[in-house]
Amino acid sequence: MDYDPQDIEERWRERWAETGRYEADPDGDGEDAAFITVPYPYPSGGMHMGHVRTYTVPDVYARYRRQQGDNVLFPIAWHVTGTPIIGAVERLKKGESEQLSVLRDTYDVPENTLQDLETPMGYARYFIEEHYKRGMKSLGLSIDWRREFTTNDDRYSKFVTWQYETLRERNRLEKGLHPVKYCTNEEQPVTTHDLLEGEEAEYQEYTLIRFGLEDAVVPMATLRPETVRGVTNAYVDPDATYVRATVDDETWLASEAATEKLRLQAHDVSVTETFVGADLVGRSVTNPVTGDEVPILPATFVDPDNATGVVMSVPAHSPDDYLALQEAKADDERMERYGVDPAVVAAIDPVPILGVEGYGKIPARDAVESADVTSSNDPELEDVTQELYNREFHTGRLHDDYGEFAGEVIEDVREAYRAAGVEAGHFDTMYEFSEEVICRCGGDVEVAEQDTWFLRYNDEDWKAATKRVVENMECIPENTRGEYDHTIDWLNEWPCIRNYGLGTRLPWDDDFVIEPLSDSTIYMAYYTLAPRLREIPVEDLDREFFDALFYGPEAVDDPDPRALDLREEWRYWYPVDYRFSANDLISNHLTFYLFHHAELFDEPQWPAGIVIMGMGLLEGRKMSSSKGHVVLPDEAIEAYGADTVRFFLLNSAEPWQDYDWRADQVESVRDQLERFWNRATELLPEEPASTFADDPAARDLEHIDRWLLSKLQRTVRETAEAMEGAETRTASQTAFYGFEESLRWYRRRTDLDRPGAQWTLRHALETRLRLLAPFVPFMANELHERLTGDPAEDVPWPEADPDLERTDTELQERRIERLTEDVNDIVDVTGTDPDAVWVYVAADWKRAVFDAVAEVGPDVGAVMSEAMSDPDLRERGDAVNDLAGELVDLVRDMDDETVAAMGGLDEMAVYEAAVPFLEREFDAEVSVYAEDADPPDPGGKASDAVPFRPAIYIE
Repeated sequence: MDYDPQDIEERWRERWAETGRYEADPDGDGEDAAFITVPYPYPSGGMHMGHVRTYTVPDVYARYRRQQGDNVLFPIAWHVTGTPIIGAVERLKKGESEQLSVLRDTYDVPENTLQDLETPMGYARYFIEEHYKRGMKSLGLSIDWRREFTTNDDRYSKFVTWQYETLRERNRLEKGLHPVKYCTNEEQPVTTHDLLEGEEAEYQEYTLIRFGLEDAVVPMATLRPETVRGVTNAYVDPDATYVRATVDDETWLASEAATEKLRLQAHDVSVTETFVGADLVGRSVTNPVTGDEVPILPATFVDPDNATGVVMSVPAHSPDDYLALQEAKADDERMERYGVDPAVVAAIDPVPILGVEGYGKIPARDAVESADVTSSNDPELEDVTQELYNREFHTGRLHDDYGEFAGEVIEDVREAYRAAGVEAGHFDTMYEFSEEVICRCGGDVEVAEQDTWFLRYNDEDWKAATKRVVENMECIPENTRGEYDHTIDWLNEWPCIRNYGLGTRLPWDDDFVIEPLSDSTIYMAYYTLAPRLREIPVEDLDREFFDALFYGPEAVDDPDPRALDLREEWRYWYPVDYRFSANDLISNHLTFYLFHHAELFDEPQWPAGIVIMGMGLLEGRKMSSSKGHVVLPDEAIEAYGADTVRFFLLNSAEPWQDYDWRADQVESVRDQLERFWNRATELLPEEPASTFADDPAARDLEHIDRWLLSKLQRTVRETAEAMEGAETRTASQTAFYGFEESLRWYRRRTDLDRPGAQWTLRHALETRLRLLAPFVPFMANELHERLTGDPAEDVPWPEADPDLERTDTELQERRIERLTEDVNDIVDVTGTDPDAVWVYVAADWKRAVFDAVAEVGPDVGAVMSEAMSDPDLRERGDAVNDLAGELVDLVRDMDDETVAAMGGLDEMAVYEAAVPFLEREFDAEVSVYAEDADPPDPGGKASDAVPFRPAIYIE
């Protein structure tokens, strides 16, 4: 019976679909309800292997909970809010080659279908149906498909409307100026999920030092405003375009790019003149704090697109500036070409403004010289600069020139110094990104200040409630708990609207759309309602309907009975037991999820647990749809089978770890599953029947059968323990690979045709199929049904049977394994083909030393004290001491039960019983002797024996 995964898997898919196997409805009081969710996909492209594990891991856990007897809800929906889909459609309609390549070559969209993708929902529906749903069903995900929805459904929008009306009423929303990420192409705010590049970028608030040049302000941006007294010169790009502009009734000189940024940041800007940077070179600007005149020098390293395009130089405290100044001093020809007198440059000396321990008067000079950095192009310069900045920030004390701030550590006074400079009119502010940020539509993203609605995540009482959610929920892995608290601490106002895009309109101002991260905070609750809400007219889903649903009959004057009926289903499923999500979403979506649940629902409905997921690689590189570096699920399933795809992904890493899809390793997993199938089919009976109804004691079982059954109980227990912690790799490794080791040994040790052996193998197979059903559901269900008459997913998860756990039996067999390994090691080292093997068991006095170790524990001093109370051992002195140390090391990491079992072990009997096996194994005569029974000892080895490590001689 050959292993044909495609045939097996298609039959089970059809069966699940026909029977509605995974459709979950309330049943009872909810005590056995398990609600498992995963972020709904954004179908702006196809599903690839990078997504597959994201959905497969929670499926494994859902299947496990069902076998544990729980009523499990595992739903999915589709996130279409925002603009990425709109942007993809626009690029398609424009015929952009890169977009067409992704659609045709990466996602195999047929040419005659492309026109169907030229509307946002046409585009979304194609990828939902042809990629995500098809892929999820092919993988065997146990989803309740009745509950799917898209986030622009009318009823879902009513649900989001209720949420935002409630938040506004509770004063969790506010309108005002706020910095936002702003796409200059779409002319609207964007968030992380809308970005093509710069996803990790955050905007920083720069201080603009208002240098003067005649009647104009020349603003220069810095994150270290306290260094203003150390400015010795400024730099511009002589070839870039600069402007004279009126900025809020003042004349400013800055780069052309800067004026656009200032305009976005709520400044009134009007450009009156453009010129090249060279026109500024050689002129001097006035430091607003010191009144000093400093020259402007040419520099190609100045980026006119960054901040104002004019850079101030503090060579005493910036390694970059120090080296740039040295290079300017050494380039007289260039200075003269731009009309700068080299003598002016030569006269520039660093001006120190603070003292920092470990550095001299000019810290920047010391930093580069100690690191032997001599060029601005040295890649080590960045580390040197950051090290000095950190040291100065945390320990640098300002000089006496700083008045009330003199002697203070920068860390303690930077903000106050900055505020004083703003109040004095010396400083201004400007926002800028730390790196380039590009929207998915291809437009540049800048920081803009907009009059917008934002969520007040900075409210202290809201933060406190959200921290209680974190405190009470399970965080997997545990070390992520602090990441949630950290995010809650720094999170401030969050702009929650867009100018346009798919999604729900802001209820009180339909010119705006609620942005994607803000409309996806409590949608998990909507899963519990979705099928039945379709029966209710949209116009009935008003504020009072949802108030009654979520807050009960007392929340409104005349509650809708349909809402109260739905309330029972919501309360049955809630809270979400586990949400499986990506690590990078802790800093936004996941923490928003916690905030909104803390505010809108009572504590019993707060999230119970979150499992974090790692990132997927493909042959060692990050997967990328835009670069075509992906593997599509359909292709992988066609090549290997869905069970192989699932099993590889689940075995390669724990959920929170990164994994790497490698074709050669996937092929190896396919071969391993096929071998498993072949072994299993050899055990299938003519009439299916479960071994769980049998009494093992009534079977003709031998020592080795009882050993395998005991190992099986340990496997059951350890697999369940791993699953309880969502350690899917540990669980699958234990159930499959770990027990395979035991089976290999079992097959070597016994006659597999014995009735007792056949029963033992069938019982082990039946147990393992139940354990493996969450991981390889197609194969496990098929084999289990052929073996017993029932699919594996329809029978309970196995429990370890204490009557079958035998520590002494496992210990005895481990001694035989160890002896076999030791003989093989000697054979390998000596190259001997043995005719005879002598085995010597340690003398009784050595066993007495072990008894002392077992009595007092792994403490050599205590063991010797115990041993010396025996006159026979006392006479042996040093020999006892040496042996005690060896035996203490042996038991140091063992539990008390194992040590006690070792104390009762008859080594002689164990090895003698194994002689027939050993003789077959080595094709040699095997003899077992006691060291102190005057045995034949041709090799002089008998005295080397120690308890549990017999001496061996080979002839």
